[in-house]
Amino acid sequence: MNNRRQFLQQAAAAAGVVFTGCSLLDRRLAAQTPAAPKRRQVTVGGRRIRTIDIHAHVVIPEATALMGVRTAPNNASVLAPERFDRMDEWGTDMQALSINPTWYSVERDVATQVIKVQNEKLAELCARYPDRFVAFASVALQFPDLAAEQLEEGVKKYNLRGAAIGGHVNGDELSAPRFDPFWRKAEELGVVVFMHPQGIPEIDKRLAGNGGLANVIGNPLETTIFLSHLIFDGTLDRFPALKICAAHAGGYLPSYIGRSDYGCVRFPESCKVAKKKASEYVRQLYFDSMVFTAEGLRHLVAECGASQIMIGTDYPFAWSTTTVDHVLNTPGLGDADKRAILGDNAAKLLKIPA
Repeated sequence: MNNRRQFLQQAAAAAGVVFTGCSLLDRRLAAQTPAAPKRRQVTVGGRRIRTIDIHAHVVIPEATALMGVRTAPNNASVLAPERFDRMDEWGTDMQALSINPTWYSVERDVATQVIKVQNEKLAELCARYPDRFVAFASVALQFPDLAAEQLEEGVKKYNLRGAAIGGHVNGDELSAPRFDPFWRKAEELGVVVFMHPQGIPEIDKRLAGNGGLANVIGNPLETTIFLSHLIFDGTLDRFPALKICAAHAGGYLPSYIGRSDYGCVRFPESCKVAKKKASEYVRQLYFDSMVFTAEGLRHLVAECGASQIMIGTDYPFAWSTTTVDHVLNTPGLGDADKRAILGDNAAKLLKIPA
C-alpha cells in the first residue's frame, strides 16, 4: 500500500497536477489516509459495466501561478492516491477531468500561457492513466477566436475530449453572436462541451447568509440561465449538432421545462427566435445525474431520456458519494437505462474505446 501511494504521489507531482475541486480554497488533508479499498466491480443484469464520471475536477498549480494564484499541493484537497482509493470504493472506473475556469478576466497573452500549460498537463495525466482518466480542454472563452483554436489543438494534438467552460464570461451570455466561432468549432469537431457554473455576482447579496445558497441555489440557477439563453437566443438552432453537457443535472431547467414551454404560449413575441419548444431542446442536451433522490433521477429520465444522462460526482467535493448506487437503486430504470447512465452514454460521447 505505501509503495503504491508513493508511486501515485510521485506520478501526480511529475504531471504537475493537483486533484482539487470547484474552488482554490485551501483544505487540509486528513492526518492519516485509510487503507485502499478493493476496486468495486459494478454489474447490471449480470454484465460488468465500466462506469464513467462526467463531472470531476483538478487544478494545475503551474497554471494558476501564471495568474498570481498559489495552489499548494500540501493544502489541496485530494492527491492522486486518495482519488484512486475513492474511485475504487465507489465503483468509478474512469473520470472525465475538467478545470473550472478562473482565467476569463486575464489578458490574452497570459490566458494563452495558462491554457497551454493546463492542456499539456491534462494530456500527460491522461496518457499516464489511460484506464482512469480522460479530460476536457481548457479554453480562453473571453477571446472566442482563440478559444476555438485552443479547442482544436486540445482535441487534435492532446487527445482531449472536448472543452470545459463556465456559464458566462464576465457577465456576458454565451448565446451572444460573438461566441459563435467557438460553438462553430465545437460542432465541427463533434466534441462535447461541459458547462460548469461559476456563480452569479449580480445576486451575491441575495444569496448571502445561511444555507450555502451561492452554491446550493446559485450554481443550478446559473446553469438554468445558461441553457435557457442557448435555447431562446437561437444558439442551438444555429449549431444544431452541438453536444452540450450541463453540470448539476441541468439546474432547474429539466424539472420545470413545462413552464418554459408555456411561457411561449403566454408571451409568443419573446419566443420567435427558437424554432422548437424548449422541451424538445432538452432532449438533445446532456446532463449529469446529480439530483440526489430516486424521484429526482426518475423525473430527469422522464423529461430528458436516459440517453442524455451520465453519472457525475463533482469530485473531490462530497456531493455524490453514492452516485453509482443512486442509479442502481432508482425504481423504474431498466438494465439498459442503468448501463447507459453509468457508462455507455459517456463512453460514446467522449469517444472512449471499448
